[in-house]
Amino acid sequence: MADPRSGTERVVDVVVDGGKVVAVGSLPPGAESAEVLDVSGLVVGPGFVDLHSHVHSIAGQRLQALDGVTATLDLEAGLMPVEQAYARAAADGRLLHYGVSASWGDARATAHLGVTPGADLHASLAMLGDPDWQRTSTPAERAVWLRLLESELEAGALGIGVLMGYAPRSDPSEFLEVARLAASTGTATFTHVREIVEADPTTPIDGSLEITRAAAETGAAMHHCHVNSTSRRHVDRVLDLLDTARANGSRVTVEAYPYGAGSTAIGAFFLSPERLSAWGLVPSSITMVSTGERIASVSRLAELRATDPGAVCVVAFLDESDPEDAALLQRALAFPDSIVASDAMHVEWPDGSTDSREWPLPPGGQTHPRTAGTFARSLRRMVVETGTWSWAEAFRRCSWLPAQVVAGFAGSAAGKGWLGVGADADLVVIDPSTISDRATYVDPTRPSTGVRHLLVDGTFVVRDGELDTSAYPGRPIRATLR
Repeated sequence: MADPRSGTERVVDVVVDGGKVVAVGSLPPGAESAEVLDVSGLVVGPGFVDLHSHVHSIAGQRLQALDGVTATLDLEAGLMPVEQAYARAAADGRLLHYGVSASWGDARATAHLGVTPGADLHASLAMLGDPDWQRTSTPAERAVWLRLLESELEAGALGIGVLMGYAPRSDPSEFLEVARLAASTGTATFTHVREIVEADPTTPIDGSLEITRAAAETGAAMHHCHVNSTSRRHVDRVLDLLDTARANGSRVTVEAYPYGAGSTAIGAFFLSPERLSAWGLVPSSITMVSTGERIASVSRLAELRATDPGAVCVVAFLDESDPEDAALLQRALAFPDSIVASDAMHVEWPDGSTDSREWPLPPGGQTHPRTAGTFARSLRRMVVETGTWSWAEAFRRCSWLPAQVVAGFAGSAAGKGWLGVGADADLVVIDPSTISDRATYVDPTRPSTGVRHLLVDGTFVVRDGELDTSAYPGRPIRATLR
């Protein structure tokens, strides 16, 4: 077993009773009659906590379960109202634990556009391309969305999700207000940063510098989402900036995923035809998820942005086959305390549906391969192939560190991410000889291999490599403000 909290790897027995780990090492009285699962030669550790998952679906969670994930949290975008988001998940059933942040994007849409959010990620994506949503808020509008965010935190939202990269010309004072709110409530922000200076020298402030300055000025805990996709070939400069900020006492955490392509709404600010060259992109760098169409021209890009701005696309920003680009991805994962997070997206079928209880999944579903393969791909590259991480370190990046990001204001996360007496029985058992991603950009819903067993709240969701399609033990993870 590997316990990332203590940094230890041992050959011992682990005893689970109900939803808790009750013994590690010596067997407690009565354990002789317990069911025994032989995991000789396998690695046992705490299930992975994904801070950045947008799946909100049974289909998506099943793919993530086979990738070793036991908790999926949508913290970068969030949903509003959170009460509706949690109620819908509970009514549908979830095989993994789940949680959402307060959505700055939806709060802004309420104040700017007069919309009433319905805890619907697809609707939220559609409004991101609206120039009236993107602009700087008036003082009255800012007051409205700040009050909304505060009420969402009081309702149990896991911090504040900030899609600043979709409104990159907005006044930086707005972001400071969000940071102050997070600091005053003892929560955190989870930010898709605005453009960095290398991509847009006219940006009001470099996006990564903005998050470090806000953390220093307010004392807030602030999380930098997917540093690889927002920094691209400038990731070394950004990581140095974050390292300096942390050395100076700022509470800045960072995440990365092991892919050279991202996924977003086609109407995003940074995908406008005039912005593509800033990142060395062309229309054919973009592929539509629902149809597999690779965009052939500027005119076609403009048409798609106008007719369906919320449509999900995949954007290639690094060449994974290029050794220098591959090394950039490796350095983002290897950066001290860098957290693995997937930015998983829902699966979409040709008829427009985004969920299914069928297993295996019906053919034709499209998504980004990171939905199915982020964690297995990271383990394959960082533990098995390169030895960059030990198993204990891998679980620290995938389980312990992400759980700690929310544990300070979400008591139900305190037992997650570690393996010892009293820990939650959210466990993954990995075969180190077969752990690997199989999802590709062409076939993105192929489940990972090597996750032999997965327990969520003490219940088998995966056993002997097979999903139990009747298991829905997932529970909500919510904040409790001090």
